[in-house]
Amino acid sequence: MITKLENSNEEVANQIRRVFQRSYKIEAELIGVCDFPPLARSIKQIVNAPTDFYGFIDNHFLAAILEIDIKEKQLDIHSLTVDPTFFRKGIADKLISFVLKSFDINTATVETAEVNQPAINLYKKHGFIEFKRCTPSHGIPKVAMSINPLSYNV
Repeated sequence: MITKLENSNEEVANQIRRVFQRSYKIEAELIGVCDFPPLARSIKQIVNAPTDFYGFIDNHFLAAILEIDIKEKQLDIHSLTVDPTFFRKGIADKLISFVLKSFDINTATVETAEVNQPAINLYKKHGFIEFKRCTPSHGIPKVAMSINPLSYNV
């Protein structure tokens, strides 16, 4: 079940951070970095985030989180994390389908590390195409991808 999470609630923010920590540790290993900025995100930053959080609940357990921001019909996926216990169960697919079908948007964008091939493949499966590459100040090269949800059929 997908539900909106009240990240301003400290208990919920703790649950979000726990999933972030477990998932982002795996991603940091995958991309070969020790200093991975998402791992430094505090409870306070999650509580005060201006973004919206959606959770995938499996048997009363927060299995995955989708963090988004929508401005002027432009959806930006800030994060999509799945607790490692729930890897390879199609949960990320369900969250992407949910977000692309549930909101009145013209475009959706996401960024991920250039070497995060599983994430790139997941977004391509849903019709996202690469439109930019850059290296932010933290030094991890990224790829930016987008989709026009009106053409979404997955």
